[in-house]
Amino acid sequence: MIVIAILAIPFVFYFVQRPDYGAIGRDQFARIYDRNVSVLEAQQSARLLNLAQILGMSDFVGTMTAGAGMDQNQGAVQFIVNLLVLRHESERLGVRPSTMEIADAVRKLPAFHGDSGFDINKFNELVQNGLAPLGLAEEHIEQLVRDQLCLSQIQKLLAAGVSLPKSELDENFQRGYDKLQVSLIRFRSADFDKDVKITDEDVQKYYDAHKGELRSDEKRKVEFVQLTLNEEEKKLSGKARIEALQKLADRATDFTQALLEKGADVKEAAAKFQLPVHETGEFTAAQPDPQLKDPQLVSAAFKLSEKEPHSDAVQVADGFYILHLTGKTDSRQLALEEAKPKIVDALKKTRTRELISTKGAEMVQQLREAKKSGQPLDAVIAKAGVKPEKLPAFSLIDEEMEKPEGDVQKKPSPELSTIKEAVALLNAGDVTDFMPSGTDGLIAILEKREPLAEAGEKKAAFAKRILDNKERIAVVEWLRDRQQAAGLEFKKT
Repeated sequence: MIVIAILAIPFVFYFVQRPDYGAIGRDQFARIYDRNVSVLEAQQSARLLNLAQILGMSDFVGTMTAGAGMDQNQGAVQFIVNLLVLRHESERLGVRPSTMEIADAVRKLPAFHGDSGFDINKFNELVQNGLAPLGLAEEHIEQLVRDQLCLSQIQKLLAAGVSLPKSELDENFQRGYDKLQVSLIRFRSADFDKDVKITDEDVQKYYDAHKGELRSDEKRKVEFVQLTLNEEEKKLSGKARIEALQKLADRATDFTQALLEKGADVKEAAAKFQLPVHETGEFTAAQPDPQLKDPQLVSAAFKLSEKEPHSDAVQVADGFYILHLTGKTDSRQLALEEAKPKIVDALKKTRTRELISTKGAEMVQQLREAKKSGQPLDAVIAKAGVKPEKLPAFSLIDEEMEKPEGDVQKKPSPELSTIKEAVALLNAGDVTDFMPSGTDGLIAILEKREPLAEAGEKKAAFAKRILDNKERIAVVEWLRDRQQAAGLEFKKT
């Protein structure tokens, strides 16, 4: 039954029964609950992960892939296994979301939201054009929403054992919202470069030790044809854009097939298809030809060889490219004089970093000893001939950074994130360790902590966030425990 009917009238959902893919005899992905899980079944669950991301189910995906970090493959494995566990345990515990709960949750999915709430056109667009390429159908949206609701209900059951003592709340709130006044002592590489001298003997030693690594960049030269949308077609969206791209894809396929014929010539084939042939100059992977703006095109160019000089159709945002290799300059070992500029640069950077790190560690030691003896830190800093830099006061939890600006959430600079992490547990007057920062380095001094003046509403919201996180951790730990109880075993390869 289709979801759109449910959104208007209280019908009963009918979930299509899935076959036991594990019994089909395909290659085994894992074994759980005394049954085999086939690769085919695992791939189906992996596609559901993709759909959940498209639907904007970020909390659900985050919990089901917890612990995988940025590793997409590991995240997919976690999702597949946790989905099996969740569905088994939901059935065992009798957790069954109602028809209207599921319908209401579908309405609230971010992918279907418009200016005035649920947008039926966005729903239809995804159902008609977005599911088939994933090998999915409309009932899979229902299944995922049902899974999300089951996870939410189980989280509520587990929440009974989660607590937040007042002492813990007070300490964490203070750490998070105190205004911190921090001074930085910077060590810039430019100030140390003049003290680094590289001799010819240094260069020779480095060359002898790294000769095999000192090579010229491989170069390529290609011809290409492009089948791209015209300016009017680029303005299309939805089904119309998909249809226009499909026509280009069909022509690109025909062209690549023509190149497979014995004795095929790119220019002759292009002439038959009335396509112009473009040619690049020599380029490297690090410095591609300006005509190859998409990284996929550069990657495809460096996969070509004399035996296979033609690429498949490479899809970019507005169409397709087919590349033909016309020239190749292999990488070769550099002679000493050719490699010398690279060697000098590498040695200079390494020794500058070492010098900065040594000076930074010495300064940290001097500042900490001065604090221990009650001496003012300013005197130590002045004696070292450096000028401290005062940062604008900040808190570890910066609500302004958390507010989205347009469609993009603002994020603190990497340097500020490093500083926040370094001073988080310090007390006023404490000094951080030396911290590398790109080619430079810095030391942070926490001068003062100022408690938040009005904590009422913020503290209540903060407490809720901590409890939510604890509940989520409880669910993740529960899933891990249930995996072990299910006898999970992965196929050894």
